[in-house]
Amino acid sequence: MSGPLHGLKVLDFSTLLPGPFATLYLADLGAEVLRIESPTRPDLVRMIPPYAGDVSTAHAYLNRNKRSLALDLKQPESVAIVHRLIERYDIVVDQFRPGVMDRLGIGYQALSELNPRLIYCAITGYGQSGPLRDRAGHDINYLALAGCASYTGRRESGPLPLGLQVADIAGGSLHAVIGILAAVVQRQASGRGQLVDIGMTDCAFALNAMAGAAALAGGVDAQPEATLLNGGSFYDYYRTADDRYLAVGSLEPQFMQALAQAIGQPQIAGLGLAQDAATQAQLKQTLRDALSRKTLAEWQTVFAGVDACVEPVLSLSEAALQPHAQARNWVVQVPVPGGSSQAQTACPLKFSAADLQYRNTGGPVGEHTQQVLAELAAITQ
Repeated sequence: MSGPLHGLKVLDFSTLLPGPFATLYLADLGAEVLRIESPTRPDLVRMIPPYAGDVSTAHAYLNRNKRSLALDLKQPESVAIVHRLIERYDIVVDQFRPGVMDRLGIGYQALSELNPRLIYCAITGYGQSGPLRDRAGHDINYLALAGCASYTGRRESGPLPLGLQVADIAGGSLHAVIGILAAVVQRQASGRGQLVDIGMTDCAFALNAMAGAAALAGGVDAQPEATLLNGGSFYDYYRTADDRYLAVGSLEPQFMQALAQAIGQPQIAGLGLAQDAATQAQLKQTLRDALSRKTLAEWQTVFAGVDACVEPVLSLSEAALQPHAQARNWVVQVPVPGGSSQAQTACPLKFSAADLQYRNTGGPVGEHTQQVLAELAAITQ
């Protein structure tokens, strides 16, 4: 049984995180992904520690299930190879700033003339148009300009640099996958491909969701620790006796009642949805005091059989080892050269009629160059 995207072929010109994470999903779902890499300017992800052997774990993960073709795109013969390949590929993913691929002779206009069915996804910080289109940026900048950072963190300390790259992954990668697959569906009806323009700041702005609705239609800008879900209520993290943390999300009345009973504070059972700041502040202090009296392990025992939306804050290693993660196959063993395997995060999507396969980790630059060129020569003979 093959993956649901079996038969789609992707040329991936991207580096770092947003593009490679998008094409990782496409590859895991069965698409054939061929990375085009510079032989002289390696992807910086290859340098990010830690390493498994001599290979960056980030690179090994982000580029699994892909092949690598080394091409110097400043050379005419390399551009000619891309032109020959593009006739046989469905999708291009590009993460250069606007205009770079055009100057190389492999932008959307040039390639779509060779293959009108081509879907060309361009992932950039600010999109293909607008006054910021040529500006450099990173995840933290996109979140700042999209308004997301303005209501995260604490009032006294300000915005927090998030450990998760929200604009890169949720903004760039996942929106790219959505856009690409939407274009694939439209191509089935129209017979033609199109340019999919993914601006990570655009997409990060869309992630504001309810806060965005409140600002645009209600005229209310969210502030740090001022809303139900950003620390303005009891919905928060609480330190335990051993300096670990519990996540308390007992919003609905039945969950608050269960929480109140579990921690021996019945007087708080009806306070969860109180709208005044003073009551919420008092509730948070009661929870701080109560939850600081036991260790995380002790609270885990207390809440093991209690449906109260209270969970421990786990490290990544702890998360991977918990019974639910093992039952849901969060971690997969991916083959590496030499006959061994490497533990990696699995594709989280589950299908009843498709089989996801994990064939290889990310390898050396140009690992499949000779193989790809031989295949191309055989096709064009």
